[in-house]
Amino acid sequence: MKHLILAAWATCMSALPAMAQITLTDIDGRDVTLASVPERVALGFYYEDYLAVAGAEGVERLVSLSRAPWADWRPGQWAAYTARFPQLKDLPDFGNADDNSFSVEALIASQPDVAILSAWQTAAIGAPGMAQLDAAGITVVAIDYNAQTLERHLLSTRILRAVMGQPERAEALATMYEAKTRDTLERIAKAGPSDRKIYVELAQRGPSEIGNSYGRGMWAGVIDMVGGQNIAAGQIENWGPLNPEYIIAQQPDVILLAGSEWLNRPEAVLLGFGQDGVLAQARMAAYVARDGWADLPAVRTGQVYGVYHGGNRTLSDFVYARAITKALYPEAFADVGPAAELAAFYEAYLPIPAKGVFVTQLP
Repeated sequence: MKHLILAAWATCMSALPAMAQITLTDIDGRDVTLASVPERVALGFYYEDYLAVAGAEGVERLVSLSRAPWADWRPGQWAAYTARFPQLKDLPDFGNADDNSFSVEALIASQPDVAILSAWQTAAIGAPGMAQLDAAGITVVAIDYNAQTLERHLLSTRILRAVMGQPERAEALATMYEAKTRDTLERIAKAGPSDRKIYVELAQRGPSEIGNSYGRGMWAGVIDMVGGQNIAAGQIENWGPLNPEYIIAQQPDVILLAGSEWLNRPEAVLLGFGQDGVLAQARMAAYVARDGWADLPAVRTGQVYGVYHGGNRTLSDFVYARAITKALYPEAFADVGPAAELAAFYEAYLPIPAKGVFVTQLP
């Protein structure tokens, strides 16, 4: 991976002026050449990260989207951005790789200069789809924030830096993200290892059904980075529900309920843009009222947290890492305010404010 980082770094340093040829190695290891900063961009995922690097003017370059992961998975976030940029609603949709509706033909029809896709999207369309795009003269650039590693976050940001011709903005983002992560890890090192067990659940379907937890990647990647003892590790490969008896037997010290702005989910923990803290905590209280949960250490000591699921796999996820470490190492992070840090991040880098509830704790 080091050679990819060096390649992308060297490329980014040579990506000026805007009309100069751009060469880079993307996250999939492909060597990519662009004649200049693209005027027409098809965007598959990582919408906020794209805008954080490209700035508000990046909206004007978009010609198509994979719409469902934004509009359907994060409807509150989508509503906030479409209120600021109504033209997003009219962009052609080339489908969703997650449900096999991804249409290479629809992407080609939007005539982009470049398609910025996630690594999981390029894997989903495979060699045949990539060949179609190449034959149509469309350059594909893959990035990856899903891995939840500092290395791939920084590399993806610097790839976006090269593609979008935003050296100062992107490097400020990368530097900030690395500094926050290093500060988090240094505080943990000084505090010493934590023996606190942590359980995370996707709080989408209501307390009557155990939601997904994460054994690797996603929230598991964050927990691994900060040294928490994830009770899902070794129990599930990537994501899936844990046995309810197992959860109780593990006696977790910290519980994270991952919520979002889901529609038509009457018992979900609703967090994110436009959400209400009182309602979020009422939904969280219903979860901890499950049979056997009252005696869990996390519930007895008030260590039950809500975290915004849409904030993971992004450049703002350092905030959620710090929220988790604040629970695991309260003294070491006593002066850290995750909600304030998130508000500052949006004010500095994104075209809308973070209005809603993104991190909360059940009293």
